[in-house]
Amino acid sequence: MSTGVSTEVRAGTREWLGLTVLLLPTVLLFLAMTVLFLATPYIAADLGASSTEVLWINDIYGFVMAGLLVTMGTLGDRIGRRRLLLTGSLIFGAASLFAAFAPTIEAMIGARALMGLGAAALMPSTLSLISTMFQNEKQRATAIGMWAAAVSAGVALGPLVGGLLLEAFGWGAAFLIGVPVTLLVLIAAPLLIPEYRTAKAARLDLPSVVLSMTAVLPIVYGIKEFAKAGLGPVPVVALLAGLAFGVVFVRRQGQLASPLLDVRLFANRTFSGAVGVFLLAAIGLGGIYLLFTQYLQQVAGLSPLTAGLAILPAALLLIVVSTVTPTLARHVQPAYLITAGLLLSAIGYLVLTQVDSVAGLPVLLTGFYILYPGIAPAMALVPGMLIGAAPPEKAGEASAVNSTAADLGTSLGIAIVGSVGTAVYRGTMSEGTPADESLTDALAVAQNLPGAAGEALIATARMAFTSGLNVAAVAAAVLALTGAIVSVTLLRKPAQLTQV
Repeated sequence: MSTGVSTEVRAGTREWLGLTVLLLPTVLLFLAMTVLFLATPYIAADLGASSTEVLWINDIYGFVMAGLLVTMGTLGDRIGRRRLLLTGSLIFGAASLFAAFAPTIEAMIGARALMGLGAAALMPSTLSLISTMFQNEKQRATAIGMWAAAVSAGVALGPLVGGLLLEAFGWGAAFLIGVPVTLLVLIAAPLLIPEYRTAKAARLDLPSVVLSMTAVLPIVYGIKEFAKAGLGPVPVVALLAGLAFGVVFVRRQGQLASPLLDVRLFANRTFSGAVGVFLLAAIGLGGIYLLFTQYLQQVAGLSPLTAGLAILPAALLLIVVSTVTPTLARHVQPAYLITAGLLLSAIGYLVLTQVDSVAGLPVLLTGFYILYPGIAPAMALVPGMLIGAAPPEKAGEASAVNSTAADLGTSLGIAIVGSVGTAVYRGTMSEGTPADESLTDALAVAQNLPGAAGEALIATARMAFTSGLNVAAVAAAVLALTGAIVSVTLLRKPAQLTQV
């Protein structure tokens, strides 16, 4: 059983084979977030889902995962990271099988919730086990870069895989792909992956578990509601409640001898700075990614599968940069690589400010192909910074913080940056019409209007949406530039390991 990290011990064939086992569920977990983009309408039609139930099919997975990441990260440190990996794989695989044959919409939502539970156990386990298996600093950096590439591969391949499976086999196949992957993990992990648990393990503080969920879940829910309907009583109450529970959670952690999340980790400049940089990058990208995909389908008129193919080159660039970055970090200070990537993203966002609604597709794709790989250095290096800034026995906690920052940052991006685009759209369209809420509504209304009137409405709505995209891109550029400043200020000289 590992008890510490040494830069002298080098990983061998078994560890690299074990890494491939860890990368498979990593791809799968993020693929599960996006694979339903194309299948959801067919699920809704077959199971008779309402519009609210359709939203829950997609959202409940992320809600449960976000609420349990911190708990699972700490639990893995205490009961065994490999044991938690196997438990999460079993839950995720069984839930995927059940979802594929769900007879009712309620059963489908329940299955997606269980998939989120399995994902919450798997996600921090995969990253923290890498720190156990790769004790050599250079090898660990390479392995984490490959892990980051697996994350981007899952996000990018989701729509493509979903479209192909939907056309060939039906929507159930979108869930069945999780079964063989989890079976492989259950068989290979005990053979290739070592167990790790901390000798300082203590009983899990159940009030802290409840407080972590009551802090994260209302915040994520409030952000999503704000993105959908704007500022109103429901998102405001949810956000305030989440923040209040968050304050109570932090205070309790400071009073416990063995906290669920040691908040003293954030006193380390490298740890807190890396989290801040990753949040800023994720916020900018999350909002623009939503508007980008909507433009592809609703302004440029691409089919979902064609839109997925249009995203693929950017995803491949992201994978390449994520893989190469750790090698570059041996010769160039990591803070400079992260800063350069965020500056590249800022340039891409500024290109998006020049997109128009008629012939803007080439400019849109050019901007996205520039900005998307720009986040790769942060994706590849921030996890290693967080793990390196925490004691070995708290690698699970650090991994959970990394995953929570990614999930929360994406949700914030959809709410904040996405809402900037929505506000510009609503301000451009005439108030009081069914088309003034969103481009989707405008396209639906236009179908019921006479030819010329419908075409005029579509042209106006597309112009308004594109104006919103242009302004949102300015906001995203500001976030990327802020992240670059934080990176070069706080991460240039890594702080000493936090002793907790």
